[in-house]
Amino acid sequence: MIQQKLREKAKELLSNKTVDLIIGYGNWTLPLRTTPVFIRTPQGTESLVWNSFCENNLVTYLHKFSRFKVGIVVKGCDARSVLALSLEKRFSNQKPLLIGIPCQRIVDRKKLKKAVKGEILKAVEQGELLFVKGEDFEVTLKRDDFLYSVCQTCNHRTPLQADFLIGDPVEESPLLDTHPDVRDFEKKSPEERWTFFEKEMSRCIRCYACREACPMCYCAECFVDSSRPKWIEKSLSSSDLAFYHIVRAYHQTGRCSACGACERACPMDIRLTHLTQKLNQEVKDLYGFETGIQPEIPPPLATFDPKDEQGFIK
Repeated sequence: MIQQKLREKAKELLSNKTVDLIIGYGNWTLPLRTTPVFIRTPQGTESLVWNSFCENNLVTYLHKFSRFKVGIVVKGCDARSVLALSLEKRFSNQKPLLIGIPCQRIVDRKKLKKAVKGEILKAVEQGELLFVKGEDFEVTLKRDDFLYSVCQTCNHRTPLQADFLIGDPVEESPLLDTHPDVRDFEKKSPEERWTFFEKEMSRCIRCYACREACPMCYCAECFVDSSRPKWIEKSLSSSDLAFYHIVRAYHQTGRCSACGACERACPMDIRLTHLTQKLNQEVKDLYGFETGIQPEIPPPLATFDPKDEQGFIK
């Protein structure tokens, strides 16, 4: 069983002093959720869990533990984030040790809650089925009917560059359309796309949960907090909201691993991945580059070559 093998490997690493800290997933008090756990003792590894509710991209916590030898549990998209950060020289002391688990794809808890009538009190995963129970209902559902959209089209579910791989690798599907939402969105007119964008962004409350959940947002001072120079006002005007989300998305160009952490963290259910996935597709089409796949190649927008095309300069 993957969960037991995970606990055994984590216990071994802590017992041998290979790492000082294990970052993984643990059970939470609410159904359909897990919580990040930070384990420093071999005995504590018994709290580690692995299931279809392990949605967090734990890589975002690495910025807070740079002084420690860290072992971290990663899915395919999480491992790609680590590789992207490594290319940006974020691990000056030592790279974290990756305990990779091929991802079975993650269940969208919000989608699941909408499918049942009443509050969910218990949810148990068994293979491809989900047994969901409430005060006055008990239903059996197919797990694959309730996956996150980014998980449905993920083609890199096996963690690349993992130091330890727990479970069998998942074969990639070269014919899988990894950006169907983007292609459907592009069929709309510019006016329709902007209307959609304005409607989505109008719900933003500037809580910055998307920024905090993203492992690639690690600036000591974000541009929205800067006062010298002052880039943006603190208002909820449509122009300020659009400016924040467009700039944030462009900062992810060639760096986003499509983990969907930003969208899952959003309390207003804004479709943030429409922007990031669009930019991912542009980078792939123009440069043949995917975040966290080629270990020695930096993102296209982080490089400069005097031979680059400059036809846009008049």
